[in-house]
Amino acid sequence: MGTTEQRTGVWLIGARGSVATTAIAGAAALRAGLAGRTGCVSELPDFAGTGLPGWSDLVFGGYDVVETDLVKQAERLAHAGVLPPRVVESVHDDLVAADAEIRPGVRTEEGVAQAEVAKALAADLIAFRERHALTRVVVVNVASTEPPCAPHPAHESLVALEDALARPQPVLPPSSLYAYAALRAGCSYVDFTPSTGARLPAIDELARTAGVPYAGSDGKTGETLLKAVLAPMFRQRALRVRSWSGTNLLGAGDGATLADPDAAASKNASKQKVLGRTLGYGVEGDVHIDYVAEMGDWKTAWDHVLFEGFLGVRMSLQFTWQGCDSALAAPLVLDLVRFLARAHEAGRSGAQAELGFFFKDPVGDGDHALAAQYEALCAWAEAL
Repeated sequence: MGTTEQRTGVWLIGARGSVATTAIAGAAALRAGLAGRTGCVSELPDFAGTGLPGWSDLVFGGYDVVETDLVKQAERLAHAGVLPPRVVESVHDDLVAADAEIRPGVRTEEGVAQAEVAKALAADLIAFRERHALTRVVVVNVASTEPPCAPHPAHESLVALEDALARPQPVLPPSSLYAYAALRAGCSYVDFTPSTGARLPAIDELARTAGVPYAGSDGKTGETLLKAVLAPMFRQRALRVRSWSGTNLLGAGDGATLADPDAAASKNASKQKVLGRTLGYGVEGDVHIDYVAEMGDWKTAWDHVLFEGFLGVRMSLQFTWQGCDSALAAPLVLDLVRFLARAHEAGRSGAQAELGFFFKDPVGDGDHALAAQYEALCAWAEAL
């Protein structure tokens, strides 16, 4: 699938985090034949012959302010049971090579216009592409979740945005500045977090103008994945959902970030959208996120669903989802890189709504039921 002449760069924002480290180590393990392809949607028979980049074609780099290198991060994940120790030992050189391509990222200084920062970020991406003779680069945001972005008039059009970026006062949150720089450098962009990223009219306009595709947002890895399966069941059985409440227990860096109510607001809004959009009506209930440091890289979600059946009889469903967030997310990151690189090669631009299968809150129009999203993904991939 892919050739050495069609190499694809993978530039990860948050490159030394658990998800990114697992993705880098996992890709190296797949390349070396050290691991199976379980969890990789792009390896399903439905996508054979789509022309996706091969595992040997992926070259990694990225941004992170964390100074602990990828080898040590991978060793920590092995100790936590996320990565097999033998894999970490075997892909040591791949981790070292990727770590050498990690830069500090956004560093704003008072009085420096965001246009200058974006120019420096774009230069990093262009240099990465040229240094490794890459055909294209896909930038993926797997950094910590930001608080919701306050609306600004400059967000509404590309002309207004670029005028505002030239001034000293910042108008874009970091995720959107990364998205802007990526698209300006001719790189595809993936919002794997619920941060604002490319979800601004001005940045969407830039993507279409530049002829570059993007996708997002917020990877669908656990509790919301189940909602996307169960909510259509209630709708198709004509059962009325009265309330749907959930509690999430998270450890590691993601849990620590979401302990901040502002950051959690972005995540909760993303997690709840699937219900209203699938059922067609609002549902009572909230999602709570609690940080439990001792859980490390693992997470637990408990949900309680109250629904009404024939003659108004009240019934309930409860489920518990326990998993390793990095192991669930990393293969989806790799899938999205492969699909978006192929979309870019095929001349697609702007929001790729058909990749909504991978996200809690997909950009563009489309069904939120998982089965319908998968059908749309298959049709889109076949058309490529």
